[in-house]
Amino acid sequence: MERIKLTQAVIVEGKYDKIKLEVLIDGLILTTNGFRIFKDKEMQKLIRTLAKTCGIVVLTDSDAAGFQIRAMLSGIVWEGEIINVYIPDILGKERRKRKPSAEGKLGVEGMESAVLRQAFERAGIAANLKKKKETGDEITRMDLYEDGLCGGDNSAFLRRELYAKLGLPSRISTRAAIPLLNHVLTRDEYKNEVRVLKEANGTA
Repeated sequence: MERIKLTQAVIVEGKYDKIKLEVLIDGLILTTNGFRIFKDKEMQKLIRTLAKTCGIVVLTDSDAAGFQIRAMLSGIVWEGEIINVYIPDILGKERRKRKPSAEGKLGVEGMESAVLRQAFERAGIAANLKKKKETGDEITRMDLYEDGLCGGDNSAFLRRELYAKLGLPSRISTRAAIPLLNHVLTRDEYKNEVRVLKEANGTA
């Protein structure tokens, strides 16, 4: 499998995540060492510098801890580019671990390389992407609202169902999901996915 060449630095949680990515990514990969990043001022400074000079790609596990680290990195980077790459919610256990994580989800190190490549493609930073859409043909928050995926009684359930079908984590916010949806789907494809989803759940 050809490696993805990146100019941005990739930030992951641990050394096993880095080892997993090294066969997929041709570029700089750094680790936060889990929650140590919260106190590591030197690493925080380095990440800020990288975001400003070349941009950073953040790839964490899709559990609560992973999202806390994402939020923390977003909070310390005041200038530059941050691209979030999300892995899907897949239940399982990494081979090296005696038991599953607290939420029972596979982390970055447990993902198949093909799944990780798809995650990068969804974020718009890998090969074989859809052509850039014409202005005005993008999925917006208003689309999600009008389609019942935002602000409605059943919206959280419908969003989770759509995210699961597209391989996005259930914890992802609506704001963070919109740019990913625009990389994965055209507006017409999105509308069709929502229609099929509603028909399957009897909410059309």
